[in-house]
Amino acid sequence: MTPTVSDVVIPVKHLDRAKSRLRGAHPEHRALVLAVVRDTVAAAVAAPGVRSVLVVCEDERVVAGLAGTGAECLDERGLPGLNAALRFGARVLRSRDPGSAVAALQADLPALVPADLGAALAEAAGRRAYVPDHTGTGTVLLVGAPGQRLDPRFGPGSAARHGESAVAVGADLASLRRDVDTAADLAAAAGLGLGAATAALWRSAPGARAENSSG
Repeated sequence: MTPTVSDVVIPVKHLDRAKSRLRGAHPEHRALVLAVVRDTVAAAVAAPGVRSVLVVCEDERVVAGLAGTGAECLDERGLPGLNAALRFGARVLRSRDPGSAVAALQADLPALVPADLGAALAEAAGRRAYVPDHTGTGTVLLVGAPGQRLDPRFGPGSAARHGESAVAVGADLASLRRDVDTAADLAAAAGLGLGAATAALWRSAPGARAENSSG
């Protein structure tokens, strides 16, 4: 079966509020968050089966930071939360192609390998599908069926909610499932291999230097 080509929407919070539990992983918190986003977006753009990537944000620094990635970035203020941002992005993409398969991807996947995202999209094969995060309770990717509403249900326990209407895929795709909320998560992602932007900051973090010197 030929994989369905997908348009991907990625929501990004204002950098001053994003990833609060990641504070302390690096002295330059906002720079770290932006690096994680940039690596996620770059991997999504390069993934097989992805036609376009639309980032919905609320911070001009995100727009500037994603320049050159190949993604389109919309600075849209006032959307009430993650799911609203995803619904907005899906509407934009569907206005261009009503029959498109829209996928929602979380922005905190600094170890994402393009082939893993492509494999999840191929496994979905035109069905409504989702990929649970590494804990099994959250969701890192939600794939809408072509021409159908995305209907995102992100938030605590989202895997169970998405599982009510979607099939789980990507069980073995480690780089896709490794989202990052804490410094421990980031260390685990580093074990898989970080993208270039995040890796550069991670190597300069005090904790990372201590780990390197002790190894």
